[in-house]
Parts: sequence; C-alpha cells; structure tokens
Amino acid sequence: MDSWKRGRRVVEVPCTVEIERTADSLHAHVELQGIDIAPGDEVIVHDAPTSIPFGESSIVHTRATVVLAGRLDRLAARLAGYFELTELYEVSFSPGRTP
Repeated sequence: MDSWKRGRRVVEVPCTVEIERTADSLHAHVELQGIDIAPGDEVIVHDAPTSIPFGESSIVHTRATVVLAGRLDRLAARLAGYFELTELYEVSFSPGRTP
C-alpha cells in the first residue's frame, strides 16, 4: 500500500522484531522487508511487544509503516547529524574546570 503524506511517500511493509531480555543482552532489533531506509525516513512498527519477561527472547512478525523523506528532509537530517556529532568534539582533557 503506497500513499502520500505531506508530499512524502508512505509505504507499509512486513517486518520482523527480535527482542531479548537476558543477563547477557538487552536489545530490540527491527528488520524491514523489501525496503531500505535512509536519513530522514520515519518508521512506525505496529503491534510489537513493548516488553518481555526477564530471561526470555522473542521474535515477532508484524508490519511497519515507513514515511520516506524527500530530498530536503534527507539533507536536513544529514546536516543535523553532522552538527550533533561535532558537539562530541567539544570535550576537553585539560585539568581544571571550564568557565
């Protein structure tokens, strides 16, 4: 199902959600089928569990809505990522307090 939202293409795709909550790992991964996402895209996963009991892992097959970004949205996302990354360079290793 393709449609348009604010001039951006909206696609619904199947996806696989893997959730693990054990002593070794705490993670949730989503794998979209049939589409590659890029900076500026939005992904909404439907009907995925939000938590599982400790010591368990789960794999759920569900669907996701992907809102594909336009050229300007992609550029804005890349620029925002670049400027947020440069904030990490503001770290100083000199002794003492900074003013």
